[in-house]
Amino acid sequence: MKRFMGGAGLLLALACATAPACAREGVEVGGNSAFSQLVPAAQVESSAGQQYQQLLRQAQEKGALAGADHPQLQRLRRIAKRLIPLSHDWNSRAREWRWEVNLIGSKQVNAFCMPGGKIIFYTGILERLQLSDDEVAMVMGHEIAHALREHARERMGKSAATNIGAGLLSQVLGFGSLGQTLTNYGAELLTLKFSRENETDADLVGLELAARAGFDPRASVTLWQKMSAANSGAPPQWLSTHPSGTSRIEELERSLPKVMPLFERARRSAGSEGAPAAPQ
Repeated sequence: MKRFMGGAGLLLALACATAPACAREGVEVGGNSAFSQLVPAAQVESSAGQQYQQLLRQAQEKGALAGADHPQLQRLRRIAKRLIPLSHDWNSRAREWRWEVNLIGSKQVNAFCMPGGKIIFYTGILERLQLSDDEVAMVMGHEIAHALREHARERMGKSAATNIGAGLLSQVLGFGSLGQTLTNYGAELLTLKFSRENETDADLVGLELAARAGFDPRASVTLWQKMSAANSGAPPQWLSTHPSGTSRIEELERSLPKVMPLFERARRSAGSEGAPAAPQ
């Protein structure tokens, strides 16, 4: 994204242009996995959208889908409004996604963002953990990061390449019934288990997204402290595919110096421009 620069910014840009490498601000992660290229993004996003709508219909039938005037849903959408514009630099397709944020009444301590920008929070994660706005932003940033980094698409590609065999792989590559392949995989989108590498990746990218949006990155530590405390009995559903513990908190703490300047800059900018307007 190009921005107008003052003298100092221009000097920095010139230095970067002439240096062998100029490190970007923020966290350091590689590009999206090559395995994600084995499954067409548009088809995965379409399948995710269908499942998302089915989930909303089921919640609506049970009277569990929050209405647009629900205070917690309005809160979630305000936070999302600050995070979503920052997603475009991580995945060019995010500009085309029809983002949605919804809230379902349930005791589940759970939240997710499906491919294509379809976000769901359950009231259980907000109420049981008593999350601050900064902590909600860490959860949402983490889940958005999974979508931006195409971890579901990566898992599908890996499964096709390593577990299913050449016959189904040929279908994924377009030599057979692609529709049937995605139908078979589509049911997994709500239950896919990400690897520890995926989770660390989402932690870091989500941390940076939230910091750039003006949410305090230190809330990532308090969030996982709360999650660990909630895990003392039966583990919350959100933890069933999200490894936690001291190692995760330590990784986040090591990354704080990389994102705190981004947070401070965003906070100063918000202070000079006034608070962001609430969505209509």
